[in-house]
Amino acid sequence: MRIGLAFGDARKQRDLAGIAEQIRTARGIDTAWLTQGPNLDALLTLATAGAGATSLELGTAVVPFPQRHPLVLASQALTVQAATGNRLTLGIGAGIALMVGSMFGLPTDRPARRLREYLEVLRPLLRGEAVDHHGETLTAVGSVDIDGAVAPTVLVAALGPAMLKVTGELADGTITWMTGPRTLETHVVPSITKAAQGRPAPRIVAGLHICLTSDLESTRTQYATDFALSGQVPEYRAVLDREGVDGPAEILIAGDETAVRKELDRLRDTGITDLMLAPIGTPAEQARTTEFVSTIGG
Repeated sequence: MRIGLAFGDARKQRDLAGIAEQIRTARGIDTAWLTQGPNLDALLTLATAGAGATSLELGTAVVPFPQRHPLVLASQALTVQAATGNRLTLGIGAGIALMVGSMFGLPTDRPARRLREYLEVLRPLLRGEAVDHHGETLTAVGSVDIDGAVAPTVLVAALGPAMLKVTGELADGTITWMTGPRTLETHVVPSITKAAQGRPAPRIVAGLHICLTSDLESTRTQYATDFALSGQVPEYRAVLDREGVDGPAEILIAGDETAVRKELDRLRDTGITDLMLAPIGTPAEQARTTEFVSTIGG
């Protein structure tokens, strides 16, 4: 199981220079993942920070695609490839519907259909092929060609059955967020594996917050407050209900070294291929957690 660290909005990080330094000095991990929120752009941050971390895979987790036409996203992703020696894994997602609709005024209906069309256009563009697509939800005509850039692996943030089916058929794997071990084992892993039959085995990245702490009760209480809204968003509420928990605090990986390692072993047993861990807590707890994460790979 590959181990990665998440940086960016998932950890309320907005300091580009600070993130770049953390990625440059990261040890004992396979992947540096940049989460995309309303602040720092994940792809631009990776292009900036990735040059100094030549041994790491660089991933986005994830870039919402509704507000980025596939011709635009292909250009951005291949530019990052050229800038970083082709180390990008491109994670994309439909975005939170409430945000896509209210902030950008974009349609959010038929997400699986929109994803299918988007991938049918994006994948050829990333390979340098021309497209001439006039579909139900998308028009795209043109090509992108950047010297030295090769098509990155494409992962999709997919949680529901329809999205996992499209992802298994057309992408290279999935990235989940705030999804617990029961849901990973009984829903995500078998669903995407079934959909990907006849294709290479899908990559399955599980993203969760983590905190090595001696004050578990206070940590969970604070986390429940900080991420209360996530428990109300329909996309995450569905997987929390499937997990049988009331809120995100119940799937936070937290406690001492023994407790955290037990939770990580449970996640490993679900069949996922990658863990994307986002350290939270006080600066001292985050530093302690990051050091611990560097020892758990393999």
